Amino acid sequence: MTIPHRQLGSTGLSVSAIGMGGMPLSISGRPSEEEGIKTIHTALEQGITFFDTANAYCLNNDDFGHNERLLAKALQQHPQAIVATKGGLTRPDGRWEPNGHPDYLRQACEDSLLALGLDSIVLYQFHRPDPAVPFAESLGALAELQKEGKLIHAGLSNVSVAHLEEAKGIIEVASVQNRMNLFDHSSIDVLKYCEANQIAFLPYSPLNGISKAGQIGSNPVLSRIANKYEVSAQQVALAWLLQLSPAIIPIPGASRGSSIANSAKAAEVVLSAEDMAELNTIGQQQA
Repeated sequence: MTIPHRQLGSTGLSVSAIGMGGMPLSISGRPSEEEGIKTIHTALEQGITFFDTANAYCLNNDDFGHNERLLAKALQQHPQAIVATKGGLTRPDGRWEPNGHPDYLRQACEDSLLALGLDSIVLYQFHRPDPAVPFAESLGALAELQKEGKLIHAGLSNVSVAHLEEAKGIIEVASVQNRMNLFDHSSIDVLKYCEANQIAFLPYSPLNGISKAGQIGSNPVLSRIANKYEVSAQQVALAWLLQLSPAIIPIPGASRGSSIANSAKAAEVVLSAEDMAELNTIGQQQA
């Protein structure tokens, strides 16, 4: 299968219009390593070339880097694959806690390089602003790592337009990874900023999160439109994102090959303007 490609912001890189999020392969309830590798290989077979991970995609601090190591093992014979990773969260006792201290981000990047088996990370993203650390200081650490060649392009996650404005003059932002889906339009202003500034927008939880992805077909509008096109509700949800903006590259997570194969086929779904308008109302009703 061939998936259309999109430009990854201003990086000059072309990646599959739908990527794969690795988190479900490494958190609680994760599959075996063998099944995880099979899932990644299924994504490759579907034409997916872009994989999103983070050092914190693991069970706890003792398991740090699990998803990065898994991806590295699965992709070692696939140089066409581009891996984006993130640093800036810790997992004490399984919680998600920010750490944006420059020294921590430097160590996190070094650890990710080791886990991924790389000399330089193509896209390294600051996972979440830390209220205990000035944002500019965290970005300064990424800028230094970029100067040293340890990361090529830098991205930001869970940020506002104000954060992006503050980043100007410190580091060039190649991507933004914020939550967005049919049910959550809270980052529309950030998306518009990305479109205007040639920044890739990588919506996480594009199917409304791991716990809800399987139930999105219960929405009557989504269900009716999925039936009309004879596709799954998940495929409609991803197709909506793809048609919402050329800056968007959805990164649906998967823990089974069948899930990522289903998601990949969303690139073939073309929704009418009327259906796009009706789907837009779902998120407006949630606001």
